[in-house]
Amino acid sequence: MGRRPNTNSDQTLVKAIDLLEILSEDSVNPTAPLLARKLQISSSKLLHILETLETKGLVEHEKETGIYRLGLSAIGMAQHILKSASILRLAHPLLESLARKHDETVYITVLNNDEVVFLDMVDSFQQVKAVPFVGRRFPIFSNAAGKVIKAMSSTDVLEKFRKSSAARSGINDLKQLESELEDIRRNGVAVDKNCLAEGVCSVAVAIKDYAGMVVGAITLLAPTFRMLQDRLEKEIIPSMLEISEELSMKFGYAKITV
Repeated sequence: MGRRPNTNSDQTLVKAIDLLEILSEDSVNPTAPLLARKLQISSSKLLHILETLETKGLVEHEKETGIYRLGLSAIGMAQHILKSASILRLAHPLLESLARKHDETVYITVLNNDEVVFLDMVDSFQQVKAVPFVGRRFPIFSNAAGKVIKAMSSTDVLEKFRKSSAARSGINDLKQLESELEDIRRNGVAVDKNCLAEGVCSVAVAIKDYAGMVVGAITLLAPTFRMLQDRLEKEIIPSMLEISEELSMKFGYAKITV
């Protein structure tokens, strides 16, 4: 049996770990009062823990909403842990292949807390390229990765965004987005220009597992001036769809044809 925490330092450390576990839960958008109740500690002790974790980059605070979330340092730690996990272990060689074939930057992206998180990356050798996005988070529908993951996951993904969540998620025109998601579902690929950053084009395809569930996306980023329509249609998109199918098969996904 492990030693029970019996000092103030021990108890504070345990509460800090408990706090990080709460912040990692998908369904929770906690404010300080909620965290204090869940951890059963005083507001002053909670703020001391939060300030320490913020200093280390493990926690971030949205001043507008009062919500706390995992920070980039925590995502970075998770990335190192996930290097041994199946999605990154199986995907990385294929990312390498795709990046070298087109000499563009390629990522594995997943959803977390209604946001897209950029995890693993294979960089290009190009002189002009986007800044690294590893560890960065973006609203679901603000980028190709989030759109393809949601579009390929379900046909009614917009229902919960039709009211107050719509504005928070940066959705201005639900009808237009719905039409875009239908096109993505039909073609199996999402393409966005100038969404993640000005002058950046992103192309994303979904990864599925043995049950047909979408577990993430392969996302290629490049300057828009290199992503001409002819290149997209004849080179980039066919390659990405092929890699998507190959990686999905590694997860046990079997495409059914009729």
